[in-house]
Amino acid sequence: MVITGAAPAPYVPGLLALRDGPLLEAAVLRLPARPDVLLANATGRDHPRRAGLALHLGARLDIPTIGVTTQPLLALGEWPLDERGATSVLRVDDDVVACWLRLRRGVRPVVVHPGWRTDLETAVAVVTAVTRDARTPEPIRQARRAAREARAAATTAVA
Repeated sequence: MVITGAAPAPYVPGLLALRDGPLLEAAVLRLPARPDVLLANATGRDHPRRAGLALHLGARLDIPTIGVTTQPLLALGEWPLDERGATSVLRVDDDVVACWLRLRRGVRPVVVHPGWRTDLETAVAVVTAVTRDARTPEPIRQARRAAREARAAATTAVA
């Protein structure tokens, strides 16, 4: 399923939830079944206001959420060992807000962000469980593929 529409607000750094949140919420509400957990290409508490899109979306929908990004927004921490499943915490000041997670040896780790009603240990377990042979969790890979195909179809229809 693909939801199309215009973003209701312009992109402003730190306020991605205002821009993308309403469309993502609409997409989730149109799913045939309520998901047990949502994965989003977004941050949780690794955010200037400690409330990124993954946390906002989960709070709006009251569904546990996990953010997965390629790099931290503000948090700092060392990379994990080069072993599948290795983690290392990411902190903003003294608060642990996310972690690096190595999903494959020899490949750059991803950042796992606990969102709404999700702790770091559970978030890591879920992301690890839904990741196959790629660096990116399968649900996010499928969403990106669907978005590319929808954009290509829309471009072809206009031309």
